[in-house]
Amino acid sequence: MMARRWRGNGSLMSFDWSHLSWLPFLGPPIRIEEYLDDDRYVVRAELPGIDPAKDVDVTYADGVLHLSVVRAREHRDNGRSEFHYGSFHRAIPLPAGAREDSITATYSHGILEITVPVGEPASRRKQIPISVATR
Repeated sequence: MMARRWRGNGSLMSFDWSHLSWLPFLGPPIRIEEYLDDDRYVVRAELPGIDPAKDVDVTYADGVLHLSVVRAREHRDNGRSEFHYGSFHRAIPLPAGAREDSITATYSHGILEITVPVGEPASRRKQIPISVATR
């Protein structure tokens, strides 16, 4: 007999989703944690089993940190795998004042850590002169 997975009034929101580990596409392909630590913004990405020199590309453009990862499938004749394979991308907006010229990245024990120094945001305010038309 199958266990009851519905709770409450029978709506979809009451469904017990915890047993559905076969739905990996519902979560982000690259899981991250991010935090501001004094004058630096830190992004940590969980990337076990990859070669960071070959499989990871970290870039910065227009206030956004781009993280691209490729994980190639290892061929095995027998068995089952719940690992995610393929190309994955994550775009992470950086806080105001991020200094892109000093971004660093390190990889250790399956965790990619990207550190971005953060200073005072540069003023993007520009006075626009008004020309007065004469008739």
